[in-house]
Amino acid sequence: MLSRFFRRAPEHPRALRANEIKTAPPLIALSLMGAPRWSARDFPALAREAVMKNAVAYRCVRMIAESAASVPWLLYEGAKEIEAHPLLSLLAAPSRDEEGTALFERWYAFLECAGDAYLEAVSASGEVRELYVLRPDRVSVVADGRGWPIAYDYKVEGRTTRLARDATGFMPVLHATLFHPLDDHYGLSPIQAAGNAVDVHNAGAAWTKSLLDNAARPSGALVYKGPDGAPSLTEEQFQRLKRELEESYQGASNAGRPMVLEGGLDWRSMSYTPADMDFASTRDVAAREIALAFGVPPMLLGIPGDNTYANYREANLVFWRQTVLPLVSRTAKALTRWLAPRFGASLRISYDSDAVDALALEREAVWDRLSNAGFLTTNERRAAAGYSPVEGGDAVG
Repeated sequence: MLSRFFRRAPEHPRALRANEIKTAPPLIALSLMGAPRWSARDFPALAREAVMKNAVAYRCVRMIAESAASVPWLLYEGAKEIEAHPLLSLLAAPSRDEEGTALFERWYAFLECAGDAYLEAVSASGEVRELYVLRPDRVSVVADGRGWPIAYDYKVEGRTTRLARDATGFMPVLHATLFHPLDDHYGLSPIQAAGNAVDVHNAGAAWTKSLLDNAARPSGALVYKGPDGAPSLTEEQFQRLKRELEESYQGASNAGRPMVLEGGLDWRSMSYTPADMDFASTRDVAAREIALAFGVPPMLLGIPGDNTYANYREANLVFWRQTVLPLVSRTAKALTRWLAPRFGASLRISYDSDAVDALALEREAVWDRLSNAGFLTTNERRAAAGYSPVEGGDAVG
């Protein structure tokens, strides 16, 4: 681009001087601010740029997946809780190589990363024997002429396996999605919604690393003023100056080394200082935006400058009530609709929120209020607390 501004008409070969010189005006100042360049928004790119390269997004995914997978499953037949059942055994040990907590941890993690999660049921002799989580980037929805899903294609290493309904009408794949306003079949992941914040956070980290590696490399322009202000350098002088700058002032080992300029050279800075760019506060704002997209209180991630919650316990309670338990509840209802009918028509899968330590204080407060409600029967109190009724519990008192 610069050559168009300073290009001279070519001279006849016999007119070329033996000792070529470099010429330039006293100072060149350019403003090269263009449109921002955001990373790609497909699942592999999001997984690499966010989960694999961004500590905030990675921690959010881990916190949600591990917390949700730690909630035990419960099984009800009507209003009665069942403590031992083949369906509970399947959820606890879905395959020979994986236990239930690990399987659902990957299920929730994929749902947060991709906005989609797929669970395959493997049947033998008409009975569901094993469950497997499928990678979202390998699964595609097969829709009919009206747009309704009728099958799923699983692609790996160039081979495609179609998973369609069996003779009984059972779909062997459970597909869970997060809300997407513009897609009929696939969900929108929190990472995609926070993609710009992830790019800003990663760019700040890359800039900091570059600053550490090249802390003293000059960013600006060297202005040469020759005799009588003539802006010219010989080829030998130009190469020597370039070599000395690279050897003496570039790299982390030369950080902070003062630059000594010879006569006729003047340094003009053309970059912002770290204080001007204020990368630290910018990264904190981006980190809070990433946490907001996932529904994780920034206080739980150690992000400074967030005083929304009075204390850590309150932030943890909000995290469980507004993020984790709604996700577990959605999964329990999906499993009830998809898998429970294979084991019994009146079975219902639920979850045990009493096993969550973060809800202990809230649970104790509910029990205290119910114990003081003398106008309720024992079974009414148990129902309000989420427990099944007992014999002889219909009397008030």
